[in-house]
Amino acid sequence: MENSNIHNTIDPNSVDNLNEPILKYIRTDFPRINVTLTVEGALRVIRYQGIGERIVYFYVLDNEERLVGIIPTRKLLTSMPSVPVREIMSTDIISLPYTAKVLDACEMFVRHKLLAFPVIDEGGHICGVIDAGLFTDETLSFAERHHFDDVFQIIGFGISQIKGKSPIGIFKYRFPWLLATMTSGTICALLTGMYEATLAQTLVLAFFMTLVLALGESVSIQSMTVALQNLHMGNPGLSGYFGWLKTEGMATALLGIACGVMVGMIALLWRGDAAAAVVIGSSISLTVFAAGIIGMSVPTLLHSIHEESKIASGPITLAMADIFTLVVYFNVAAMVLG
Repeated sequence: MENSNIHNTIDPNSVDNLNEPILKYIRTDFPRINVTLTVEGALRVIRYQGIGERIVYFYVLDNEERLVGIIPTRKLLTSMPSVPVREIMSTDIISLPYTAKVLDACEMFVRHKLLAFPVIDEGGHICGVIDAGLFTDETLSFAERHHFDDVFQIIGFGISQIKGKSPIGIFKYRFPWLLATMTSGTICALLTGMYEATLAQTLVLAFFMTLVLALGESVSIQSMTVALQNLHMGNPGLSGYFGWLKTEGMATALLGIACGVMVGMIALLWRGDAAAAVVIGSSISLTVFAAGIIGMSVPTLLHSIHEESKIASGPITLAMADIFTLVVYFNVAAMVLG
């Protein structure tokens, strides 16, 4: 790790600079405040250690040198000397992992509008601080454009891949991803035809089919967006992926139960058909949970194959979510309704 005070700024036109590790640019000339101190003790430490070139926030560490809080300068200067540091520090810490790249830091500044971020290792120990003075306006603008590219990935193409191409070139690039949508739509139509008798038996199922599909698609895209943001921080590895999957799975399971109960109750109150309400509610609970797993898994799997493969995440995620949703919906209906 380099122990440096940064005076230069990052060149936004250099891809190599933006892909460099953030550890190359962190500052380590900042005071370390122990969580057991009072405001008076903290100020004494600051005067003794110095404040470096650019101090924006003061970082609070525990006895094992782990980052546990942040104190804004104004709060430290306006609090009474006898007040314990732990009472005025904020534990809502937004940080960068030590494995991050310069581009990741750019995106963090664009997204959170803060002036500095601590950089921490796997154990929560602070490695250093990265501040906004490192970046020019042009660099942050570049990061914002890179952030926008995730939006386009959701619908199946990237800005860099179509820039400067002819209409035929753009057609050749975008059309294959539309084939995924057409294929899933055809499969869904065939599934609907196979279960036509089930729909005819309980017409209310047809009324709610669009809503069930929409919920699955919405949650899959939400989870996919979370995955894309996580992937900006680097390749997670198998353990990292399962950690993401556990968190997203628990969240989407709760979302599925909440949505399933609400929509099931609406169906019951509207049509008075308890069996149909059970089918609709339970199907939504299952498909929303599964959509979250699909949305998290597809971009992660494609990223592991090749970075640029993430561009296929949107169409493939939506196609898989739609097909799985209808398979579950119709089979639950067939089992419950006999």
